[in-house]
Formats: sequence, structure tokens, C-alpha cells
Amino acid sequence: MKTTTISLSSIVLAAAVLMTGCHKAEPTDTNGMGPAQAAGAAVDNAAANTAAATREAAADTAAAADRAGEKIDAATDRAAVKVDAATDRAAADMKEAGAEVRQESKEAAANVKEGAKDATAATGRALERTGEKMQNASK
Repeated sequence: MKTTTISLSSIVLAAAVLMTGCHKAEPTDTNGMGPAQAAGAAVDNAAANTAAATREAAADTAAAADRAGEKIDAATDRAAVKVDAATDRAAADMKEAGAEVRQESKEAAANVKEGAKDATAATGRALERTGEKMQNASK
């Protein structure tokens, strides 16, 4: 940035010197100033214009940064809303999955209970047949 400022200052000075010139042959309206004073005034004017342009550019940059910050804030807010919605959906899905697991567990327990009942009945029948066979064998 400093190199640009030095280069810009050098260019402005050179332009001011070229604009004012060092010829006495050309009558110009200098309000009684000599060539050096006119060149100094031109440099002062160029510096004032450069300073004003720099202030304007800085203000434009600050405004652009503010707009970018507002856009970032808005995007962050939208992302937060999306994350909240996704979290809510995930929680609802997990709750539903938990309900399904509980239902499946109840059904599995009922199946085990029914299976145990059938197994007990089958074991009872088998014991009954075995008992009958033992009675028949003892006769």
C-alpha cells in the first residue's frame, strides 16, 4: 500500500509540474504566483483530491463490509433455522423408532410367551405318552 501511495504521489507531482510548466513565455492566470508556487498549489490540490478519493473509497469499502456482514448474519440465521429443523426431525424420527422398537419388543415377548406355552404343552403330551408307555411296559 505504501508503494502505491508513493508511486501515486510521484505521478501527481509529475502531472502537476507538467501542467504548470516552467515557461515564462506562456501567460497564465496564477494570481501573482511564481511557477514554484503554482506547482506547490497544484500538488496541494492533487493531494486534497487524492485524500477525498481515499476517504470515499474507504467509506465505500466500509459499506461493502457492512453489507457482507449483514449477508453473513442472514445466512447464519438461515443455517441455524435449518439445523434446528433437522434436529427436530431427527428427534421425531428417533421417538418414532423408539415406539416401533417398544411395539416390536412387545410382539416378540408375546411370541416367546406363546412359544413357551406351546413347548410346555408339547412337553406335557410327551410326558403323558412316556407315562403311558411305562404303564403298558409294566403290565
